[in-house]
Amino acid sequence: MTESEIVKKLIENDEDTFRFLIDKYHLNIFKVCLGFLHHKEDAEDVAQEVFIEVFQSINRFKQESALSTWLYRIAVNKSLNVLQKRKTRKLFNDLQKAINLKALLFDSSDPHKNLETKENANILFKVINSLPENQRIAYTLAKYDELSYNEIAKIMNTSLSSVESLLHRAKKTLHKKLIKYYEGKY
Repeated sequence: MTESEIVKKLIENDEDTFRFLIDKYHLNIFKVCLGFLHHKEDAEDVAQEVFIEVFQSINRFKQESALSTWLYRIAVNKSLNVLQKRKTRKLFNDLQKAINLKALLFDSSDPHKNLETKENANILFKVINSLPENQRIAYTLAKYDELSYNEIAKIMNTSLSSVESLLHRAKKTLHKKLIKYYEGKY
């Protein structure tokens, strides 16, 4: 059966062809996911999501590349999404722990200083959260997880120059917003 015939039968919701596709590619897709995620259960879950995505969106497959290439691209994107969620979740957990630790280290004899520091941290988080999504992700991965630009590019599935640009724009936007905030406050 040719690839065009496989795609045609998949579009027609042929269950045998779908099983054939899973049998043929499941192990390879699982290995790709495992390579990114380094966790067997997560890789298995993402591999299943890949085939669900294929089943749901096969009619949008334009056959400009090989079916296997499309499967791998879906696997990579879904794996990167999981990594991004992990990193973001870890980042905000670590950030919250740092804030809590910092609050504990402050001299409790000066409640005004404690209040001001907490307020400043809240303002900073609010401004960071107001960044466009890609800028926020790049900025948090660089500043809080201390990842290299190359690592960020891989996680975000983009080029090194795009990461540099995102970080430049994020810093510029943060600077402007913080200046506006503090100028208005004082």
